[in-house]
Amino acid sequence: MDKTILNPASLAKPSGFSHGIKTTGGSLVFLAGQTALDAGGKIVAPGDMAGQFRQALANLRAVMEDAGGTMTDITSLTIFVTDLDAYKSRLKEIGASYREFLGSYYPAMALVNVARLWDDNAMIEIQGVAVVEEANPVGKFPENRS
Repeated sequence: MDKTILNPASLAKPSGFSHGIKTTGGSLVFLAGQTALDAGGKIVAPGDMAGQFRQALANLRAVMEDAGGTMTDITSLTIFVTDLDAYKSRLKEIGASYREFLGSYYPAMALVNVARLWDDNAMIEIQGVAVVEEANPVGKFPENRS
């Protein structure tokens, strides 16, 4: 699988994201929106945007590992927040968590401020798309593990 970062010179230089990523080979993984839910179904870090961001990334990592990939196989992320000002005020901590999970790798990203999320205690939800190396021969699929 090959991945090429696309940042055309005709666009403003991106900061903290890439304008696009082109891939060849591999399998698509569609990542459902992840909030700060723990394994018991409760939101961790209530009222803490940075803490919830970190848990949402941890949840994405769990899905990526289950798919046989890593966080740097993610090609696109959409981040939904219920309070843009709270997100901006915690950028230092959010950035530290981002680097912990993704290093200096930046997929194509969008940040969207929304009125509310499914769980009223959730302040952030992150969904995405990834491309991972093809591990299964064509036509062979493992048992559904859910």
